[in-house]
Amino acid sequence: MNFSALRLLSSVLLLSLCAQAAEPSGRPNIIFVLVDDMGWTDLGCFGSKYYETPNIDRLAAQGMRFTDAYSACTVCSPTRASVLTGQYPARLHITDWIAGHKRPFAKLRVPDWTMQLSADIPNVAKSLKAAGYATASVGKWHLGPEACWPDRQGFDLNVAGCDKGQPPSYFAPYRIPTLTDGPEGEFLSERLTDEALKFIESNRERPFFLYLPHYAVHTPIQAKPAVIEKYKARQDKGAPHHNPAYAALVESVDDSVGRLLRKLDELKLSANTVIVFTSDNGGLIGCTSNAPLRAGKGSAYEGGVRVPLIVKWPGVTKPGSVDRTPVISADYYPTLLAMAGTPAPKAHAVDGESLEPLLRQSGTLARGALYWHYPHYHPGGATPYGAVREGDFRLVEFYEDGRAELYNLKDDLGETRDLASQLPEKAAALRQKLHAWRQRVGAQMPTPNPDSDAAKDQPKKNR
Repeated sequence: MNFSALRLLSSVLLLSLCAQAAEPSGRPNIIFVLVDDMGWTDLGCFGSKYYETPNIDRLAAQGMRFTDAYSACTVCSPTRASVLTGQYPARLHITDWIAGHKRPFAKLRVPDWTMQLSADIPNVAKSLKAAGYATASVGKWHLGPEACWPDRQGFDLNVAGCDKGQPPSYFAPYRIPTLTDGPEGEFLSERLTDEALKFIESNRERPFFLYLPHYAVHTPIQAKPAVIEKYKARQDKGAPHHNPAYAALVESVDDSVGRLLRKLDELKLSANTVIVFTSDNGGLIGCTSNAPLRAGKGSAYEGGVRVPLIVKWPGVTKPGSVDRTPVISADYYPTLLAMAGTPAPKAHAVDGESLEPLLRQSGTLARGALYWHYPHYHPGGATPYGAVREGDFRLVEFYEDGRAELYNLKDDLGETRDLASQLPEKAAALRQKLHAWRQRVGAQMPTPNPDSDAAKDQPKKNR
């Protein structure tokens, strides 16, 4: 073999070794951080000039940031069910936060929807556990009664997961039945992180799946006084973000991510641990601002469903990369199973699509549209509606009167110019797709309410 051939062979072997080093062999550990009510712009890396999130910003610098990520619903429980199962809330018939708002005199009567995630439905924890993963849910669950809690759903460990949609208090005593109280005054975000770190430490020698759904930044807006004071000192009430207590609660989530990253470094697990960070719906107006998006949690518009998303897959995601493909909560189930090399049960209908081609920057997604279905009323502004996004266009159909609004998000991110009358053919085509999708997934529709009385119909206090 001549020198040139030998040098070429050496180069090929070196590149092969580098590729193997870049993408660790074996099944990766997976940490899924789900924040409650975090708005699209509530992170420094997503545009906030007030909330300080250096650890989450560092995570984004190490992985891929998605600009057009969506929650499956404008409220929490449906999104959580979608994350775990890969199905649209409309298919699951879990379409409002459990147990929902009651509007007995509204124009429409909401359908007889499902107020729990059945333990019989396949989910990501069950699939990963069957593949040999240690599994833990640490934080908010909010998917039904005790028979449906995480320890009945494929999780080896359940800490703080129950039927509660928000913590009675962020300071001990917490009054959460599945969380033993720490010393009086202990802070919930820190305690959940302590429990998460214990799980990682205990399972460092085997693949693990840690589902960390923080109660933060949901109401009640409570945080450590010293951190609140720090934000008061730089508060500008004319800025979109200016709530010191909310800022301190956001910082508690950032601190949690920082501690996770440091623990993974300490245990030399960083190179083989996937981290996904996202939110269950848009930010709550009155606590934060989703500008330039329209409205927020509980609305039919972008502010209710567009959320931050960061994915770090060591050896796969290019550090600091950005993807603008529209993605949704149902995509996480097939994505995590693909990362672990584990197939979904054959009989389980999966509405989401694996994001692996986007994460590898090797291709695009096959689907053409994303869908929403919310046959309920919410004080955040939503009346029963459905929506579809295809390309740059998003159509919202309101079920009370059949009215449709059409927006071009590329030109009008704030949804200020309704184009339905200007582009009737486009509106009609999207409406037809929305109707066909509802039929495919068996969506439940609201019906005329015989007890409708506008004078008596008073929305409940926002939540």
